[in-house]
Amino acid sequence: MTDTAEHRPIRSFHPRRGRMSARHHDAYAELWPLFGLDVVDGDRTPIDLPALFGAARPVVLEIGFGMGDLTAAMAAADPGRGYLGVEVHTPGIGNLLALVKEQGLTNVRVAHGDAMELVHRISPGALDAVHVFFPDPWPKARHHKRRLIRPDNVALLSARLRPGGVLHCATDWPHYAEAMAEVLAAEPGLRPAGIDRAGRPGTKFERRGTAQGRPIADLRFQRRG
Repeated sequence: MTDTAEHRPIRSFHPRRGRMSARHHDAYAELWPLFGLDVVDGDRTPIDLPALFGAARPVVLEIGFGMGDLTAAMAAADPGRGYLGVEVHTPGIGNLLALVKEQGLTNVRVAHGDAMELVHRISPGALDAVHVFFPDPWPKARHHKRRLIRPDNVALLSARLRPGGVLHCATDWPHYAEAMAEVLAAEPGLRPAGIDRAGRPGTKFERRGTAQGRPIADLRFQRRG
């Protein structure tokens, strides 16, 4: 094994591009130069969040926003906070930017790339909240190391929260929910803050999972002061 392979980060996602519709492509072409941020592996240049959003405001990091419907809904209902969404699926990025345009949202910024690479560029204590909603459960035991909610990642996410800031996770895989709860409870920088949705709107994905008999688990942990 080469030195490069030994130090290659363990990805919590499958790289995905996919084909964008005309609507997505047009929104991407228009808004990406204004609201987009490319995440480059190994880049540790600090992100100036007030400059990114054009003003100082509390910021929520949305990791793996899928098609962006939930992010847009939460940002529209919460204009006082900035929403920084990060995703690897390009049609999802195009869809979120289309929603930003159609709804006239000014408090959303979109990053493309590895979420944890992005987190390394955010200053400690800079985030008001982190949302990890329905990440890939990587159900096979040999793939558990790829799960996003694991001790090293949780320690980093916790450090980026302000005192009192919330890390809110949700999953529809019971075994992953149990593993999440164990990892989150073991992080010394966090304390339990509830197991309710706490303002998280429901999604089509969630409703489909519920209809198929999959229980939805929400886990909220708060950064200790």
